[in-house]
Amino acid sequence: MSEQYSHPWPDASSTGVGSWPGEDPHEAVRTVLGELPDLPHLPELPGRGVGADMVGRTAGLLVDLPVEVQPSGWRVADSPGRDLARAHSLMSYDLDALTEHAHGFEGTLKIQAAGPWTMASSVELRGGQRLVSDPGARRDLAESHLEGVLAHVADVRKRVPGARLLVQIDEPSLPAVLLGSLPTASGYGRLPAVDRVDAEAVLRPLLSALEEADTVPAVHCCAPGAPVDLLRRSGARALGLDARLLTRDHDEALGTAVEAGTGLLLGVVPGIDPPPAGTVRGGPRVSDPAATVDPVRELWNRLGINPDLLSRTVVTTPACGLAGASPGYARAALETVRAGARVLRDDPRGRAAVRDRSR
Repeated sequence: MSEQYSHPWPDASSTGVGSWPGEDPHEAVRTVLGELPDLPHLPELPGRGVGADMVGRTAGLLVDLPVEVQPSGWRVADSPGRDLARAHSLMSYDLDALTEHAHGFEGTLKIQAAGPWTMASSVELRGGQRLVSDPGARRDLAESHLEGVLAHVADVRKRVPGARLLVQIDEPSLPAVLLGSLPTASGYGRLPAVDRVDAEAVLRPLLSALEEADTVPAVHCCAPGAPVDLLRRSGARALGLDARLLTRDHDEALGTAVEAGTGLLLGVVPGIDPPPAGTVRGGPRVSDPAATVDPVRELWNRLGINPDLLSRTVVTTPACGLAGASPGYARAALETVRAGARVLRDDPRGRAAVRDRSR
């Protein structure tokens, strides 16, 4: 593995993807700090409504590019209105809670923002078409987004001065952008695919600027078909992926990324409650920690990388945000990913080691 980049989290770390159930930012921050002490994140609470959703939250960071909510979703506006004011207010509440409960925190803290391609796929132009359909509008959005995210980083750094920031750029829509599977405004057609070179050209300046700002740039994509090579080449120092969606087709790209020193934030438990099958500590049951990390251990065995590096390289997470989960399940999910991280440290090979001993 490359020694050029050191992972900014302790051995056997776990973290959350971002969103959390409920509406109280103080309770959410306290819970995350308590459950994920090695790599906590700033929780997002989309249950509060408009402006707290992933797109609205990031729209509030954009500079000189106002948007508003229409029946079809977020749309470019002539001037800032009440929707953006609400987004700013909700973010302020979240940061105040972070300041109160994490001001003395020292370690790596993860914050999240929707990425430029997901924003371009989710925000409409004034005429109703997705912004991603207009190359000029995409450039304007990328510039506004970069400036806004850097300002957000500076704000968080002032509030938690002892933290090293890991900035997670959420790009769940990127595979659809690259495949040309996004529907047009009418719903009858599909928008043209964006060239991978163009996609990288937008992500690279953002991730480079984040690294220059002394943060750790990461990209999270929990959708099938996450473009691992593209994200690594764009400058992501950590990749957030759903471990259950990784197949042998990903092995070469993931092996190259790991050998280059890229960290992996791998989702190992579902983001929503499973069908009722008993309870654990008042919440729905989640899988045994050893079973949840089997996909990670199987991946590592296929890659043929030193097992001792597994728990240093991989951070366990839920597969996606937990906003749609019950509070009991959300807590159980964090307990499971935390226990799963310890399994990766203590028994990195799992069943593969048993098979080897039986030969």
